[in-house]
Amino acid sequence: MQFHHNGYVSADPRVQPAAGTGLSRPEELPDVMDVLIVGAGPAGIITAAQLSQFPDVHTRIIDRRPGRLQIGQADGIQSRTVETFQAFGFAEHITAEAYIIKETTFWNPDPQNPENIIRTDRTADDPSGVSEFPHLVVNQARVIDYFAEFAANSPARITPDYGWDFKVLEVEDGAEYPVKVTLVGCGENNSGIERVVRAKYVVGSDGARSNVRRSIGAKLTGDKANHAWGVMDTLGLTDFPDVRTKSAIHSNAGSILLIPREGGQLFRLYVDLGEVPEDDNGKVRETPLEEIIEHAQAILRPYTLDVKNVVWHSVYEVGHRLTDRFDDVPVEEIGTREPRVFITGDACHTHSAKAGQGMNVSMQDGFNLAWKIGYVLSGCGPESLLRTYSAERQDIAKNLIDFDKQWSSLMAAMPEDLEGKEGVAEFYVRTAEFPAGFMTEYAPSELTGSKDHQHLAKGFPIGKRFKSAEVMRLGDNNPVHLGHHHRADGRYRIYVFADQSVAGAESKMSELSKWLLESPESPVVKYTPADADIDSLFDVKVVYQQDYTTFNHNDAPKVFRPNHGTFGLMDYEKVYAVLDGNDIYEQREISRNGAIVIVRPDQYVANVLPLDARTDLATFFDAVLLPQI
Repeated sequence: MQFHHNGYVSADPRVQPAAGTGLSRPEELPDVMDVLIVGAGPAGIITAAQLSQFPDVHTRIIDRRPGRLQIGQADGIQSRTVETFQAFGFAEHITAEAYIIKETTFWNPDPQNPENIIRTDRTADDPSGVSEFPHLVVNQARVIDYFAEFAANSPARITPDYGWDFKVLEVEDGAEYPVKVTLVGCGENNSGIERVVRAKYVVGSDGARSNVRRSIGAKLTGDKANHAWGVMDTLGLTDFPDVRTKSAIHSNAGSILLIPREGGQLFRLYVDLGEVPEDDNGKVRETPLEEIIEHAQAILRPYTLDVKNVVWHSVYEVGHRLTDRFDDVPVEEIGTREPRVFITGDACHTHSAKAGQGMNVSMQDGFNLAWKIGYVLSGCGPESLLRTYSAERQDIAKNLIDFDKQWSSLMAAMPEDLEGKEGVAEFYVRTAEFPAGFMTEYAPSELTGSKDHQHLAKGFPIGKRFKSAEVMRLGDNNPVHLGHHHRADGRYRIYVFADQSVAGAESKMSELSKWLLESPESPVVKYTPADADIDSLFDVKVVYQQDYTTFNHNDAPKVFRPNHGTFGLMDYEKVYAVLDGNDIYEQREISRNGAIVIVRPDQYVANVLPLDARTDLATFFDAVLLPQI
């Protein structure tokens, strides 16, 4: 973490200096704003958190609740999401209070006594080492708290405006603030008061019953599996031996997915309530808590469960639904105009809770969208950039629903239905990367390059998230994860993996470095605002193949040693070397002839290029950024 570049800081360095709209932010919800986010759940709050790094963009986030969420329904945090937490600076803090899933056990009927269950298998949670971060379980409310703290401590000083309910919106083309939004007060001091506010863009993160979605005419289509589950967060006594281990349980009485919760005693039970008749009309949702507990006790036999307290419970029917688009541009008009209204999270895709995907995918929706809005409103990117949100995220949501249908069906199946077929344990291992959040792959577009040069860095697949690896930071001789310095600050990353030439010698890498800093065609020169630090839009780093003891920080070209901040101090965190016995070139299959790896602000690999592909590097950003010179 760097925080003295504008002067000495003795207080909490996570509290960034206020800037732009954060200097005179109105306490009460104003009549006009640049961005209005509806809903302060995970999808909405990460959108606000990322936009808080764009202080010239006036962002407001409203929620109908009177204050912070007390009890969250979602609790599973996948490894990819923890990587995102690292970008927002709180991965270490939230991990310390979370339950860490290390393995999953599988229970099935005892062949000798089918009325009882026995443990039949266990598997490591991350058998292939797909991430250095763990799989966590922690209350959704705490996730929101951490993002809210980040937003409040960022330059734009964004905090939620509670007690406002969204009613309807309409877009009036040609106006400076074209989205007209009608709100109704539902707080202690504004109950029933109707207000009209205007925004340049609106983000609907208002859940499965989204009124924003209805306002833009987006259609949520899909089906129900006609299967119901009771879910409860439980404090109780049990002799079930794996109560503190994630467990998938199949018995002749039904199924349970058991998720240990943070804090040492709390655990969540997803309890199979069986098939739902077609004419049920939602009656199953009225299933009393006592009946859910009885089902759980029967499924766990021969083990006992004495429920002492239920913190929260619900009944839901498995459903899989997806909207036809994630913004306000009708399908027949896609590509002809720019969107003004967006929907994220449950507002545009719903699925079962048992795969632990809903909150995780919803947050990636917000992360994907927010930096794009920030670029457009801060003058860095064209409005056409906003088209890519729906194009990218709708495909990801569809893939999630397809996966969840398989997982839900397996969890609901009776043991005899799985005989001779792939079981839950086998499916879990085979598909481990998907629920962990690492199968997202964006197709080639203006944001994502072709795979023409993928062979130069096979371990950084274009379109997928940047998979970090350890390197030696030359400035202080500290081994660090290269990707952990990728903060959610809205910047692109350009990683230059040097060829075999020594630092300071003439080479393709040194020629590239000079061009990056001096050429008017360089994206660093062309797109960085004239009055901003040279690294304000692009974080350019280099990794050398030589041992760190054989050269010095000052041997690296100047583009990797930029001066920034009030005093023009040097940044010592952009020059790296390989680690002895842990070579990133070998781990990520990077060519010894070197490579350029471009990473988007949301941590996805945008392109891989040769060191001498300066023309390709120059033109790659033309569709994404606006020239500043």
